[in-house]
Amino acid sequence: MATLTLSASAQEYSASAARQLLAATNREREARGLQALRWNTALAEAARRHAELMVEHQTISHQFTGEPSLPMRATQAGVQFSALAENVAEAPRYTEIHNLWMHSPGHRANILDPNLNSIGIAVAESNGEFYAVQDFSKTK
Repeated sequence: MATLTLSASAQEYSASAARQLLAATNREREARGLQALRWNTALAEAARRHAELMVEHQTISHQFTGEPSLPMRATQAGVQFSALAENVAEAPRYTEIHNLWMHSPGHRANILDPNLNSIGIAVAESNGEFYAVQDFSKTK
């Protein structure tokens, strides 16, 4: 029973972190006159699976050996899209991740891309490190 409680607690913590990263992302967009991104559960599932692999490998990557590509991961999760992008990060506190992304030209460009309209986010923790994935899409 303790394992289930811990697992539920960890899941809620991860969901809270994802909500905070979503809010920070949409604040950045709205401050620049861009439309807020809509939460997409299928993208969040694709992001979760990838975040779990980053934890397993204890490093960040957009694709691990043997892992499907981002378009395939999104398709497998049920996302219908015409464009995709992804941000990944690792930090000792998940509250640092948004700042890291905003100070990286490529990640910042994904966050502020006016052509993207949906997002799914996952955050996983292991050994005091947080691994985060933002999957963006232009949904059909």
